[in-house]
Order: sequence, then structure tokens, then C-alpha cells
Amino acid sequence: MRTQVAIIGAGPAGLLLASLLERQGIDSVVLERRSGEHVLSRIRAGVLEQGTVALLDKAGVGRRLHEEGLIHEGVTLSFDGDSQRIDFQALIGRSVTVYGQTEVTRDLMQARQASGALTIYEAQDVALHAFDGERPHLTFVKDGAAMRLDCDVIAGCDGFHGISRASVPLSALTTFERVYPFGWLGVMVERPPVADELIYAHHERGFALCSMRSHHRSRYYVQVGADEKVEAWSDERFWDELRRRLDPQTAAKLQTGPSIEKSIAPLRSFVAEPLRFGRLFLAGDAAHIVPPTGAKGLNLAASDVGCLAEALAEFYGEKSPAGLDAYSARVLKRIWKAERFSWWMTSLLHVFPETGAFGRRIQHAEFDYLASSRMAQASLAENYTGLPL
Repeated sequence: MRTQVAIIGAGPAGLLLASLLERQGIDSVVLERRSGEHVLSRIRAGVLEQGTVALLDKAGVGRRLHEEGLIHEGVTLSFDGDSQRIDFQALIGRSVTVYGQTEVTRDLMQARQASGALTIYEAQDVALHAFDGERPHLTFVKDGAAMRLDCDVIAGCDGFHGISRASVPLSALTTFERVYPFGWLGVMVERPPVADELIYAHHERGFALCSMRSHHRSRYYVQVGADEKVEAWSDERFWDELRRRLDPQTAAKLQTGPSIEKSIAPLRSFVAEPLRFGRLFLAGDAAHIVPPTGAKGLNLAASDVGCLAEALAEFYGEKSPAGLDAYSARVLKRIWKAERFSWWMTSLLHVFPETGAFGRRIQHAEFDYLASSRMAQASLAENYTGLPL
């Protein structure tokens, strides 16, 4: 079997890259070690920057997003009960769209199925070969049969624990990582959201976030210790803790109910450099992880594959390797800016073991500065809604 671009991973990054390439007449095959049902069962956030929405439109999968997505023109930050709304539209004339990552993946998956392009699910024992030369290929097992896929280029979009980055010699890779001493306990509930926009709350007991997936489905989070177990958190305990961390007016409006999903997500900052190794290119979570505080994970993945799709179109259309040669340096600039913003949001809003009285005063001074400075608010709005590539 042969294709032009072999894509490892059928999450939103891999499927978006495949759709963008298909629009350029570039053939691809997507390999995914899990089933399609498992891919769609992953619960992820879905705050989309305008640039991400534009890429989904370019890929031809934006119709349902525009019909069902929720346009947000700001967010609210709360610090020990004091609140400040950051008005994106008034500050910089931009907005974000709330549309679940699962729905993005579903739209991309359905579009690929409709086009007849090949995605191979439950591909086992995927291995990368000869990507340091001009004839890379993949081997894998499907339904017990050994298979080989020859290609020109390999795109590793298979996540933090995938085979793509793991196939790179350690001597060729530099990694930067910070593991945070806490996680987010998240609960999904079939109740209207407590507010029309997201609320990020800092409290001496820890961080909390009020989010949503639709007008009728809400997603809430509280900061918990890294060693916490989800089984220790009944619905009642979760709702009691969330109320404590919200300002009284918001807490009074909170509509609770039985959770339909509950999980704990650890927080990590991670970047691998470089992102190109011969004919292998890393994108999305295979290349970087950000804490979810800044809503950057899916958006960074989209900008990665948008850049890679442009470079591949130049490679095949103009016979020029310039875009591929520049890919790693180009996307890493944006990645590190997003890492900085996500780290800043995390540092402002969470309680760290080492925070102490001095640290709490610094956090409070940071919030006061943000509340009193239009320029500081504009900087937050610019970063939250998405920096240019």
C-alpha cells in the first residue's frame, strides 16, 4: 500500500490535517490504534480560537459548528469573590467559540468517511521506518495480518503517549517539562450552565472553572491534589466544594444534578524540540502539552497541522521544501507563547503547595493589576483568543 502522507493518529489533529490535504489534492492514509468508537468517547474541552474555526471552515467541516457552537465574547475571572469580566470584543474585536472537541472529531470523521478516504482503525504494532531518508514507510498489523504503508512523509499526530515521538532517537530530541502538583476533577451534567460565559475562579481552597458544552449541558472543574482518586468524590461532595469556591451570587444560581461523566485530568507543560526529523513531522500532543487553563491544547494542534498542510501543499504543488524546512521553527514560536500564557493563567488561578502568604499576596496583586489595567486585559484577550502563527 502507498500514499503521499501517512498520518498516525485519528484524533482532531490527524483528521484535520487529512481533510486540509484532501482539499489540496494530496492523498493520505490515517492509522489509528484505537477504534473509532473509542476515539469519539474521549471527553475533551472545546474552546475554539477564531483561527481554529477558520481552519475547520477551510477543511469543509464548519457547518454544524456554526449552527451549534456558542459564541463567547469574553470570560470572567474571579479572585476570592471579586470578579472581572474580560470583554474580548470591546478590547480587541475578537471572540471564541465553545464547541466540544468530541464534536470536532465527529465532524472530521464523518467528512472523511463521506469522501471515501482511508482511515485504518485498530492498527496494532505500528512502527516507523527509514524516516531519516527519502523512502519512509510504516508497518502495522490489522486483523492479524502484517501490513506495510509506503509514503513520502509521515505526520505524527498520535498524542503524548504515541509511537511517533517515541521513534525518534533520544540524542536527536530535547524535551522540556513541568508536571504540576494537582489535577482538575471534572464533572459533566445535563443542566443549563450557571453563566453565559466561562468563569475562572481562584479561591484559597483551590481553582474552579464553570464551563459548558451547550445551552443544556455544563462542565465544571475543581482543583484537586495529584494523588486524588475520582472514586473519593461523590456528586454531593463535588457540588459542595464547587459552591465554596465560587462567589455567592454564582453559587446560588448553580443548577446541580447527577454527573454523566466524572474524571481527573493531571496538568502538565511539555514541549519537544525540534518537530522535524527527516521525513517525520510531529504535531499536536505528540509535540507539546499545555495545562488546560488557557484553552490552548486543541487550538495549538490545529495551528500545527494548518502550518504543516500549507508546507505540504508547497512541497507537492511547487516542488519546494522551504515550508517543510521552516515548519519546526515556525510552529515552536507560537507553541512557546501559548505555553507561557497557559503557565501564567495556571499560576494566577491555582493554589500551589509552595504558594504561602507571600505568594497569595502576589496573586492578589496580579488580579488587581488585571482588573485596573485595560492594557493588561487586552493582553489576556489577545492571548486567549489566539495569537497569529
